[in-house]
Amino acid sequence: MAEGTPTPFAYTLIRLLFHFVLRIFYGSIVVENAHLIPKTGKPCIVCANHTNSLIDASLLVTSVPLYNGQRRNMLRLTAKSTQFGKPTFTSWLIESAGTVPIHRRKDFNAPVDNTEAMASLMKALEAGDAVMMFPEGMSRFHPTIAPLKTGVARLASDILSQHRDDIDFELSILNCSITYMHRQHWRSDVLVTWHPPLTLSPQKNPELLKAYRISQQISSGTFDSPSWHLVQLSKLAARMYAPLGTKMSLGDYVRITRTFLEAFKDAHEDNLEDNEHMNPEIAKTYHHLLVSRGIKDDRVRRPLPRREILRRIAIRLVWASFLFSISMPGLMLWLPVFVTTFYAVHEFKKSGPIFDTFDEIAQYKLIYGLLSGVAVWFCGVILTLPVALITAFLIPALMWMTLRWMEDCVASFRAFFTLLRLLRIGKPALHEMRTLRDGLHGRIMDLAISIDLPPNPEEDWNETLRLYDKVDYPDEDS
Repeated sequence: MAEGTPTPFAYTLIRLLFHFVLRIFYGSIVVENAHLIPKTGKPCIVCANHTNSLIDASLLVTSVPLYNGQRRNMLRLTAKSTQFGKPTFTSWLIESAGTVPIHRRKDFNAPVDNTEAMASLMKALEAGDAVMMFPEGMSRFHPTIAPLKTGVARLASDILSQHRDDIDFELSILNCSITYMHRQHWRSDVLVTWHPPLTLSPQKNPELLKAYRISQQISSGTFDSPSWHLVQLSKLAARMYAPLGTKMSLGDYVRITRTFLEAFKDAHEDNLEDNEHMNPEIAKTYHHLLVSRGIKDDRVRRPLPRREILRRIAIRLVWASFLFSISMPGLMLWLPVFVTTFYAVHEFKKSGPIFDTFDEIAQYKLIYGLLSGVAVWFCGVILTLPVALITAFLIPALMWMTLRWMEDCVASFRAFFTLLRLLRIGKPALHEMRTLRDGLHGRIMDLAISIDLPPNPEEDWNETLRLYDKVDYPDEDS
């Protein structure tokens, strides 16, 4: 068995950098089934859905465990050729990680030659490395996975053909699904799911690899929808099926939401606007009322007495004010980071339409946030030179604690304003929403049973409140 390419020092540093900035930007990153990743020395092609530009590659790099070569020495990345040779931090990151440039026809409006890139990937596989490819061929802000390109199939065919006489040679196709709860928003959650590898050999698989098998496995672990409306409907159904208080991992929540999504997709494809289990118009009306009135489904499910609402308002306000007051020193350090990031993203959004720019917003936030954060740390150390050895550690520690305090502070303020809205809505309007919800809930539970979900989900799900909870998506015509 091949030994694999030794891990370059630059790759180790960049992996640590990716790990650091991702943990700051995203609230939790849940990795499932990392034990399925073939070990170093076994040639492997990693395939994943591609919705978030450089962030997708960063997540894959940090999700592949490095245990002194017992798992994977490195992951050979690929990226569009237009990202290379630029005087930017992003370009430096990509090139330093040993990334292979892929030329895309859409970038040059002409036929392209990727012979050199394919040769580099073949060489990496020969060494027993894992190479990463995004079969969709491009990153895009869209609810559905794009038709897959033929690059993975051609690479697999070439390496199998080259080892046609080696009865022991095996190639693994390792598919991965990346699911962002809110891909471009600070302190959101991410699920990275590795699937069982598809093992190919010259003896058993003389034919070309079928691309649809890759597509099916990747889509089975994330949201793959023809429209944002069906994603909205599926998340609402999942929340009503397994409400606040139900014990559930992020992976289970994604799989339940996807189960509803597949049912709604089937009805959508069959042009069933209404059926025995679900009326999309009722769900759309209820969802619109929740959004317009700024409350969550749980407040309709379990209405609170006026006295209890007032008591909770007081508690939330006091707690949020306390957290904000102790966060003030740290917020002064974060302010340049927030201002720089906001300005950079604001200017970037002007560069193109939503579906050409939103897939790179998280990338811009991470890069500009990192650079401005390092600048704040450096300036802080310089300004406190007499005690620089202390402040070099104190500044990042204070910024991290401030981040966690502010996360809880914003959650408390959100709860405070939600409770105020409940008072403003009044009992008649809330009763009307409760009646609408009861009818919708009955349909959702009937649908859940019809698609083989348990009739009684577990009753202990501790939902973590994040800084941002996205309930709307772009218009389909944007």
